[in-house]
Amino acid sequence: MNTQQKIIDKAIAVFNENFSATFEEIAVHCNLNRRTLHRYFKNRNELLEACNQNMMHAWEEAAIKACNSSSDPLVQLENLLYAGIDSGTKYAFLIKLNEIEPTYKTETSKEYLKARTDVFDALQKLQKEQLIDSQLPLPWIKILFTNSITATITAYRSGDIAPNEIKKLAWKSFSRSIGLQLNKQQ
Repeated sequence: MNTQQKIIDKAIAVFNENFSATFEEIAVHCNLNRRTLHRYFKNRNELLEACNQNMMHAWEEAAIKACNSSSDPLVQLENLLYAGIDSGTKYAFLIKLNEIEPTYKTETSKEYLKARTDVFDALQKLQKEQLIDSQLPLPWIKILFTNSITATITAYRSGDIAPNEIKKLAWKSFSRSIGLQLNKQQ
């Protein structure tokens, strides 16, 4: 791993604990002086943009892997939920930042767009097969999906829910919210 990536990884950890951390504080956590940090990033905003790019790339890879994990769309959807939880836990500060101030735009890969489209096309198929509630519009299901991830991250960070159970609780909640019956799940 190169120095720039190490800085990004450390900055992500620091910003998750203290989003207002200064450029100087990031340098200290990276065991670098501020001048050395400036060789890699002009300022805090440029470092934040690099963190955001890193998050989007990692999310795309995790989402593609989840979508390719099975030919069963329910398994794909469950794995996609878990990937979203893992990604969101690591990049919580960026998710909040993008909700408040969506200033960081990244280009989405064609492979990711295809995987995402395939999963949500599969949802429509599952609705036609009456495995999930056909009265729920697809945009509503997408919002439920995203907010299930957000709620899970919040619960995880609170420490009130056992970490080893949190993903299964998220899947159970989301799957029930879209009308998937437990006896129809694997």
